[in-house]
Amino acid sequence: MRYNRLGSTGLIVSELCLGAMTFGTDPGRFANVAGLDQTASTGLVKQALDAGINFIDTANVYTRGQSERFVGQALKDLGIARSDVVIATKAMGAMGDGPNDAGVSRYHLMHQIDASLDRLGLDHVDLYQIHGWDSQTPMEEALRAMDDIVRSGRARYIGVSNWAAWQIMKALGTSERLGLEKFASLQAYYTIAGRDLEREVVPMLLSEGVGLMVWSPLAGGLLSGKYTRGDDDRSEGEGRRAAFDFPPVEMDRAYDLIDVMKRMADAKGASVAQIALAWLLHRPVVSTVIVGAKRADQLADNIGACDVEFTQAEWDELDKLSRLPREYPGWMLGFQGGYRGDKVSPRRTPK
Repeated sequence: MRYNRLGSTGLIVSELCLGAMTFGTDPGRFANVAGLDQTASTGLVKQALDAGINFIDTANVYTRGQSERFVGQALKDLGIARSDVVIATKAMGAMGDGPNDAGVSRYHLMHQIDASLDRLGLDHVDLYQIHGWDSQTPMEEALRAMDDIVRSGRARYIGVSNWAAWQIMKALGTSERLGLEKFASLQAYYTIAGRDLEREVVPMLLSEGVGLMVWSPLAGGLLSGKYTRGDDDRSEGEGRRAAFDFPPVEMDRAYDLIDVMKRMADAKGASVAQIALAWLLHRPVVSTVIVGAKRADQLADNIGACDVEFTQAEWDELDKLSRLPREYPGWMLGFQGGYRGDKVSPRRTPK
């Protein structure tokens, strides 16, 4: 297991993060993904920690709070020292039917951080994240609330999930102007079969030193190795895609990649899932990749991705198949700005 800084902070996290969306048996929005009872959840937490994973991510909306309770109980039952694990949770989604039971208003965030800490059985979380975009709350209100949560000691760092590049940049600028805590991380969808993030978000993250936490790194199970070309009806069979065909993927490109990754996996004695995860682990922008599992063998397979390396030829082949079509203004930025690089002498390298 390797360890990375979370963005430009001093917080060091494992390159794999255990996602707790599968924890819990309460029906709800994520019922198709979840289903693990406390015993099974605790077993996965132990397996992850034993493998060197020091980072666990959950959210208040996962199984209507049960995921948080299961994470907290697992840490208690296993006797894990608080200083040995990094805990992240999120708030924004609906936790009730009332008009103020969702969003990122000060009212909602202040209620939800306390509720999350109570379920987790902790006095603070290490990373508290806004779970999505709320069109009804002024950004400054949300940022001030998040800053107050940090200053009160209930969270050490703050992050955001599923925001556009311009929204994150506006938030960073607002925080800088007002002297508020800045987002340390973005949690976002990113896979070798879905590199949309690279158009605007990835360059912004690298420029501003914001860490990337990748969710659904196997594209909802599509890159797990269960599916091959011709599996057009993914509503049948096993796996997450059978019940929840999400996130959207350009299927022809995905199947071209799966064909190549299967060949590479066979040559390396690895799995298709390990190839897909290893590709992400080699991306400089990635701080950690969130892996979720329902079984010990699935988690073990995911952890095995840490040992996969690529030759330059393999890397180039995967890049050629997965790269995005060129779009404006990206191609114009390269056309107009590229020639300036010729005016700068190349850096000295060891001989």
